[in-house]
Amino acid sequence: MINVLFVCLGNICRSPMAEALFRDLVKKEGLDGQITVDSAGTGDWHIGSPPHEGTLKVLKEYKINAEGLVGRQLAKKDFEAFDYIVGMDESNIQNIYNILGQPAHPKIIRLLDLTDKQKDVPDPYYTGDFQETYDLLSEGCQVLLEKIKEEQL
Repeated sequence: MINVLFVCLGNICRSPMAEALFRDLVKKEGLDGQITVDSAGTGDWHIGSPPHEGTLKVLKEYKINAEGLVGRQLAKKDFEAFDYIVGMDESNIQNIYNILGQPAHPKIIRLLDLTDKQKDVPDPYYTGDFQETYDLLSEGCQVLLEKIKEEQL
């Protein structure tokens, strides 16, 4: 089983959107028995909370299941539990290193580093642009899935 964790600041916008989107891609590829997906935030403000309404709205527009998405905070045990720990921006990556007590490690990646797009996924909590976030995450998740298929499956 390959375990993928998406991480953003609060775990209510970008990372749960990426989790739902990636889970949908995995299911469509028939790989849901081989890849598990989760998300977490580096902050603790939204533990137990559902995703932001903007995240839920855009997922609904694309008919992507958002069931079971609940905010949680990244924990040290996640380093051992996940094969890919995927941050949304450089600040997330630095916070991941700090929380996990790990220096740079190949399993910790910034999603858009896998693409030729800009490198950070802007936080729609501040920008209000959930569509831009969806578009960037959609491309990044597709490239990540191809990477996993090439390297692991």
